[in-house]
Amino acid sequence: AERFFALLDIKPAISDHAQAIELSRERESGVVAGLARRGARIEFKDVSFGYDPERPVLREISFTAEPGQTIALVGHTGSGKTSIVNLVCRLYEWQQGQILFDGIDLRRIRLDSLHQQTALVSQDNFLFGGTVMDNIRFARPDATDEQVTAACEALGCHDILAALSEGLQTDVGERGASLSLGQRQLVCFARSMLADPRQLILDEATSAVDTYTEHLIQRALERLMAGRTCLVVAHRLSTIRHADQILVLDHGRVIERGTHGQLVIAAGRYALLYHEFVRLSEGD
Repeated sequence: AERFFALLDIKPAISDHAQAIELSRERESGVVAGLARRGARIEFKDVSFGYDPERPVLREISFTAEPGQTIALVGHTGSGKTSIVNLVCRLYEWQQGQILFDGIDLRRIRLDSLHQQTALVSQDNFLFGGTVMDNIRFARPDATDEQVTAACEALGCHDILAALSEGLQTDVGERGASLSLGQRQLVCFARSMLADPRQLILDEATSAVDTYTEHLIQRALERLMAGRTCLVVAHRLSTIRHADQILVLDHGRVIERGTHGQLVIAAGRYALLYHEFVRLSEGD
């Protein structure tokens, strides 16, 4: 018990500044029709960061994601992709540069306000004990059953989840053990759809499923991304071919940027990764 309470007493390393402001909480009914609120404008200006300040993992990163755009982050393990995601969520403080959310310095925004307008779907699609309905509602505890159902319908996955043994009232089991991998991923997508975020972060969101399952959930993912500003981290390049901008990272720096077509024509690092992906896909 002493160790447990000692853990609870630890002060977070990241906290609200004295003059932190609240972002607008206006929630439109667009989620019912499958339409997101206007996406946020995310801007990195010469951002450098290191978990150990003496050993930077990001060096002078600059890019802008306009409202509704999708920015893809590509690179080998350790290139800095997940570190960018951590900074967008303000899980860490950066040492240099500036990160803006709709023109507001991220440090001037209240953490709970920022997180209410952010949804993160990762490869570790964690589900809590309880029903499918409970797990989806976790993103918005005040949502009614009808609103949860509407979010599933907007995502296009209601029929799949309703076909479970007890529909949305099916118990997911420990860590979602009673659901397939694809079903667990759809529950996480529905959770994000219900939250109706302005920025959506997908961190290897489809890397843990096989190619067939990935195809089945791709349409749901496209509906979830529609209208939102998205940051996508992916090894499977099929998920980012239509991104508005692709950033190729290497040792914490952006070494290439452009659309899929532009980068393939440029015959640089991205082209090598893409051709390797195609070769492996054909081998499967």
